[in-house]
Amino acid sequence: ADRQVAALGVASFGPVVADPASDDYGRMLPTPKPGWAGFNLARTLSQRLDAPYGVDTDVNAAARAEAALGAGRGARAVAYVTVGTGIGGGLVVEGRTLKGALHPEIGHLFVRRAPGDVQASACPFHDDCVEGLAAGPAVQARLAGRRLEEADEIRAFVADYLGQLVAALVFAWAPDRIMFGGGVMSTPGLLAEVEFAARRAVAGYGSAVVMGAAGYLVPAALEHAGLEGALLMARDVARL
Repeated sequence: ADRQVAALGVASFGPVVADPASDDYGRMLPTPKPGWAGFNLARTLSQRLDAPYGVDTDVNAAARAEAALGAGRGARAVAYVTVGTGIGGGLVVEGRTLKGALHPEIGHLFVRRAPGDVQASACPFHDDCVEGLAAGPAVQARLAGRRLEEADEIRAFVADYLGQLVAALVFAWAPDRIMFGGGVMSTPGLLAEVEFAARRAVAGYGSAVVMGAAGYLVPAALEHAGLEGALLMARDVARL
């Protein structure tokens, strides 16, 4: 027998309207991805399947899944950062993701350039944001065919910028734990270098409380965190 879809959970790339109280809930905002701006995938699917829906950013969904099922278990407030083709982050406090007028866009936080770094930003909007200097496209442009684990000077730049990002998260959100995922972070030893750079950037201010414990920065644990988060959203909507 056919089974009715009980609810939908949509983990979307951004920027997207993620406020359930908004009339535009689920609508894609201006994006460089052709054809998506103004489209509401979640609402369209909901209407065709006759099912309620929940929508959040893909990184918020991943953050929630990691908090509930992965590397964030046992912590009250956790941040999830992905470093891949872009840089995104989500904050989960007691099971709820942070959303305000929009959603966090931490990849576009500005960082101070390291001495000697003259590489052009890969971000079309900003010359000195962490995504433009340390996400996958920026790293590939820096490497020019080399491997990141073999390029100490490039890895030092990446660790410096991601360390500054961690410091910004510590000062702005003070999460109990920060989890890192994404293809760039699969580089052996990089997470330890980021933690060293973060402690240098924090410079002892509040670090005894916030960053004092071992295992403050940890690798993400779930293979499909975004999908797991979408399922959690659907269950919320369906009240399962």
